[in-house]
Amino acid sequence: MNASLYDSPYYRDQFSTQKMRATFCDTARFQSWLDFEAALARAEASCGVIPAEAAEAITEAAVLDNLDPVEMKAIYEKVGFAIVPLVKQLTAACPDHAARYVHWGATTQDVLDTGLVLQMRAGLALIEAELDAVIAALAALARAHRDTPQAGRTFQQHAVPITFGYKVAGWLDEALRHRARLAEVKARALAVQYGGAVGTLAPLGDKGLAVRAALARELDLRDPDITWHTGRDGLAEVIFWLGLVGGLLGRIGTEVAMLMRSEVSELREPYVPGRGASSAMPQKRNPIACPQIIAIANRLRSLVPQMMESQIQEHERGIAAMPVEWMVIPEAFLLASGALKHARPMLEGLDVDVANMRRTLDSGGGLIMSEAVMSGLAPKLGRGTAHEVVTAAAANAIDTGRHLRDALLENETVMAQFDTTTIDRLLDPANYTGSCGAMVDAVLTRAQEQGFEG
Repeated sequence: MNASLYDSPYYRDQFSTQKMRATFCDTARFQSWLDFEAALARAEASCGVIPAEAAEAITEAAVLDNLDPVEMKAIYEKVGFAIVPLVKQLTAACPDHAARYVHWGATTQDVLDTGLVLQMRAGLALIEAELDAVIAALAALARAHRDTPQAGRTFQQHAVPITFGYKVAGWLDEALRHRARLAEVKARALAVQYGGAVGTLAPLGDKGLAVRAALARELDLRDPDITWHTGRDGLAEVIFWLGLVGGLLGRIGTEVAMLMRSEVSELREPYVPGRGASSAMPQKRNPIACPQIIAIANRLRSLVPQMMESQIQEHERGIAAMPVEWMVIPEAFLLASGALKHARPMLEGLDVDVANMRRTLDSGGGLIMSEAVMSGLAPKLGRGTAHEVVTAAAANAIDTGRHLRDALLENETVMAQFDTTTIDRLLDPANYTGSCGAMVDAVLTRAQEQGFEG
């Protein structure tokens, strides 16, 4: 992780949340390891592998107060394996009758992997709550602006009218897909890891699978069919999912920022006195959330291919893949928390300038309605002829600096088919938003079915 961002008291809250940092800090990491060791002892006791009193003593000793992080770090730097100092100190904290059973049948990777899964589960719970809030905000915006006309844009140029609710419903539709994916992602990734040296559970004889199942129940994790020491697709899928969520937030941030441009001014981030102020230009109200969201989304996406590198492992224990995960996974969660932290309040308080949306539609001299006029003429003249006629009228309007209406009114072919009232109706953007409303309703219905009222 980049220390300048995540360890800096000045910068860190711009790119991550305190709760997510706490989820992936050393204290939480050590606690997840202790939780594994205590749960393993209880699972083994329940299967008759170790004495019940030993499991009770190990569970009682598996607390942070029995760890010396400074000494742990010194041992870690010497031996090179993160769990060795933890096992050493936990063993020392147990009475003699229990000490011999600490870490029974486990290997370092079992503790590291299961501990990381426990941290990821906590992190996903935080992400899920914030994503739900973003979905609720999007649903509210889509409902409120279901019929608000806005210029649709392709290649950053005016195309044909849409509604702002339609734009937001597109964001919402994707967010709902990500939300639906999460359940399956968690089901695959949140699995216990316990296999011993090469994953065979050989030290436990015929009780290995029973112990692993009991351990999974203790930790409320999935009991896998087989040890996944080198099968890292579940963890990679989580990071890919976070990248997808970040991509959506980055797209939203990009569109909002572009619609905040002075010559557009259709959207504005929520107003807070002094927020977005320039140090040099008193009139400025700059986007603040959007740049952070876009930058975070960029960085988050870059972690996905790095995470996929961890899928390439050798035999029953990889050489260097796990350290990649130790760097990538926490950073991905921190970044995702940061993007959501900025996106949620922005969307909940987004300033939508309906009047400016209409002004934008009217600013192009009616040219944005060219397709509407062509569609009206096509049944009478055929599509090809209608396209030629409207193209000529549009070119005339552009060349003479006039409104498309004026060019249409003097076009004999057009006037042979339409009266002035019909032309005015065809040139009204509110009359040419197609099925926008129906599609917004469909997305909102699905959101409602998933518990998001909006």
